[in-house]
Amino acid sequence: MLSTLRNAWKVPELRKKFLWTIFLVAIFRIGIHIPVPGIDTSYLTQVTESGGLLSFYNLISGGALKNFSIFALAVSPYINASIIVQLLTIAIPSLEQLSKEGEEGRKKIQSITRYLSIGIGFVLAMGIFTMISSQGAATGLNTAEKAVVLISLVVGSTFCMWLGDQITQRGFGNGVSILIFVNIVSQLPMTLMSLFTLKEAGQVGIVEITIFLVAVVALLAISIFFSLAERRVPVQYAGKAVGSKVMKGQSTHIPLSIIGSAVIAIIFAMSVMMFPETIANFFPGKSWSTWILHSPYSIFNKETWMYPVFYAAFTIFFTWFYTQITFKPDEMAENLHKSAGFIPGVRPGAPTEKYFEKLLTKVSLIGGVFAAVLAVLPTIVNNYTAFKGIQFGGTSVLILIGVGLDFSRQLDSQLVMRHYQGFLK
Repeated sequence: MLSTLRNAWKVPELRKKFLWTIFLVAIFRIGIHIPVPGIDTSYLTQVTESGGLLSFYNLISGGALKNFSIFALAVSPYINASIIVQLLTIAIPSLEQLSKEGEEGRKKIQSITRYLSIGIGFVLAMGIFTMISSQGAATGLNTAEKAVVLISLVVGSTFCMWLGDQITQRGFGNGVSILIFVNIVSQLPMTLMSLFTLKEAGQVGIVEITIFLVAVVALLAISIFFSLAERRVPVQYAGKAVGSKVMKGQSTHIPLSIIGSAVIAIIFAMSVMMFPETIANFFPGKSWSTWILHSPYSIFNKETWMYPVFYAAFTIFFTWFYTQITFKPDEMAENLHKSAGFIPGVRPGAPTEKYFEKLLTKVSLIGGVFAAVLAVLPTIVNNYTAFKGIQFGGTSVLILIGVGLDFSRQLDSQLVMRHYQGFLK
């Protein structure tokens, strides 16, 4: 790997991409430490360490939410907007048509996503500001000062989105993914500090910590295996007559990723399970909020056995649902038929569509079960072991692995073009 990076550094074009990526990421990391004035962050520190939805947003913002910096929202509005636009593209015919219009259509959808992310950013900023105000963390602010706080958060989020676009255009990989990757990595030292804090408190010993770290490494290895795993559907194309020559038919395959929808599914399931908890935290002391947070019969109470069960069930369902609406078996069968392709042993048309439906159900079930394990594992560890308060979930693992593999593939392809041996050789 080091030799590959050295080879890449020797190529002026790749070196320029590296420098741009480092420069833009550095700007982002500096902005994380610029606070919004007039806010007492002690309450945010408490609520972001409770493991709720805001804890996830704090993780992907690199701790900016806990510090209530100008980048507190980071790219969270853009992520939500991207998911919403993806779903609307499936539901609204005009957007679906745009998605099929090539590069121009993609640019228009990207523009819609950006504008929507600004709106979502304003809603999130209002929600977070209302929450911290109810806890006395933003007292004594007049209307103009409140407006400054909201504008700072929205402008900061928009600037983060712009930084992501610049990394995509000038640097390596998907810019937004790179920013999330860097933010998650920046929180890893805090996770290690939490382990040693537990050791100093006498709650765990060196043997338990060693076993925990070995288990984490094993989980990473298994996650990499599933990230690379795919079900390959064999496809045969009929031969064609070109002039007086008959071109021989070609064989290829359609790759179906096992956990391609896992991250989106976990985020959906997390939102369903943690949104009521987040709302309940807005109204502490209320009878209904106390029931949601502490009742043994509440599925939103993390200390009950029902929470991980429902969390896992929602994750499996959303994995299946998102896989079905993303791949669209009917369109896959139709496109295959139009291109004179067929699956050996399966008749074209309706039988091919049913074949894809059955196969996608199996693939999504396997991926959904694995995603569910990753999703509930932190809760199980927190509830039934001595390792409490360790903020490192399954979504983080999948994001780290996904972005890392994407970066290595992109760098490898660039080096192969220049006759170098890359990561995947």
